[in-house]
Amino acid sequence: MTHNILACDVGLKRIGLATLTQGIILPLTPIIRSNRNQAAKELTNVLKERDIHILVVGMPSGGEAAHSDMQKRISHFIALLDFEGEMCFVNEDYTSSNALESLSYMKRQNRAKAQKDGRIDSLSACEILQRYMQSHNI
Repeated sequence: MTHNILACDVGLKRIGLATLTQGIILPLTPIIRSNRNQAAKELTNVLKERDIHILVVGMPSGGEAAHSDMQKRISHFIALLDFEGEMCFVNEDYTSSNALESLSYMKRQNRAKAQKDGRIDSLSACEILQRYMQSHNI
């Protein structure tokens, strides 16, 4: 049985999204956050529209004060979702820098635009989904 899986990279300004479609990881249009309730509502809608069974959430590993603060913010945000499926947390350390590196072929202004419009965040979500699949041998 195939499960519909969505990965998200929760940030303060944007939420990157990626999905697994016929065995291929694809970035989706990111959610631009104006506030956490609006972003939670939009993410809940994506989960329902795509009939998602498993939500994979990127979570920093912790250790540093900034990381534990972000862990709390992500946990609080995820608690706002109306989602009945399985939830899985994956270490997201370095996913953003890896995503930015994957765009190294672009000119600097295009990379900056990709950061601003959230494409980087969705590429980070692709990496989070990749890590989930590797850890579950999918």
